[in-house]
Amino acid sequence: MVPAKGICKELRVKYKYSALSTQHCFRLCKLLLILVIGLKMDVVDCYRVLGLRSGASFSDIKASYRKLAQQYHPDINPNDNKAKEKFIALTEAYKFLLQVVAPPVTPTSSSQTPTKTPVPQPTTPKTKTQQAPPKQQNKQEAQPQPPNVIEIERRLKWKTYEQLQRFIRERRFPQAIALAEALAERLPEDPEVKQWQAISYQVWGRALIDDKQWLKARIYLKKALKTDPNNKSLFDEVRRDIQKLEQIF
Repeated sequence: MVPAKGICKELRVKYKYSALSTQHCFRLCKLLLILVIGLKMDVVDCYRVLGLRSGASFSDIKASYRKLAQQYHPDINPNDNKAKEKFIALTEAYKFLLQVVAPPVTPTSSSQTPTKTPVPQPTTPKTKTQQAPPKQQNKQEAQPQPPNVIEIERRLKWKTYEQLQRFIRERRFPQAIALAEALAERLPEDPEVKQWQAISYQVWGRALIDDKQWLKARIYLKKALKTDPNNKSLFDEVRRDIQKLEQIF
C-alpha cells in the first residue's frame, strides 16, 4: 500500500495542491483510502451475493444472476418475503458489478467478418470487331467527262473559222460562203459568226466585180450589209464597194 506521505506528495505535484497544508493532505488521503477499502468490500460482497469468487468474469456474473433471479423471482415466490429480499439484493449486486467490472471487448463486426477475397471473374475475350477493309481506290483515272454543249460549239466555231480563212486565201469563195452560212444557222446569235458571214459576202462580191459579174456582185454586197448592219467599219467598206459598182454602170 502507498504511504500517506507519498500520496500527499503525488497529489501536490499531479493535481497542483501546493496550497494545501500537510494536515489537509493527510485528511484527503485518509478519505480516499476509506473509499477504496469500502469499494473493495462492496465488490467482494456483491460477488458473494451472486455466489461467485472475487474477480469472476463479466460473463460469469451475468450467468449467475440469470440463474439466481429465476430462482428467487417474486412471481415464482409470491408469498415469500425472504425470496423477495434475496431477489432485490441480487439485482443491486448485479447492477453494481456491471458498473465496476468491464465487459469483454467484443470484436467488431468488421473484424469478425472475414474479408472476402475478390474472386476473379472469368473475363470473356472481347471479340475484335473486324474492321471493314479500306476501300480500294480506283486506280483507273477518272474518265474525262464529255464536254458540254457550249464547249462543243466553241470548238466547232473556231475550227470553222480556220477553215473559212483557208477557203478565202485559196479564193474558194463559194465554199467559204457555204461554210459561213452553215455556221450562222448553227449559231444565229453569235456576233462574230455574223461578222464572218458578212465578210465572206463582201470578199465574194469584190471578186465578182473583178470578174465583171456586176449584178451578182451587187447582190452579195447587199447581203453583207444586211447580215451585219451594226458593224460600222464593214458598212463603210461595203458602201464604197457599192458606189464603185454604180460608177461602172
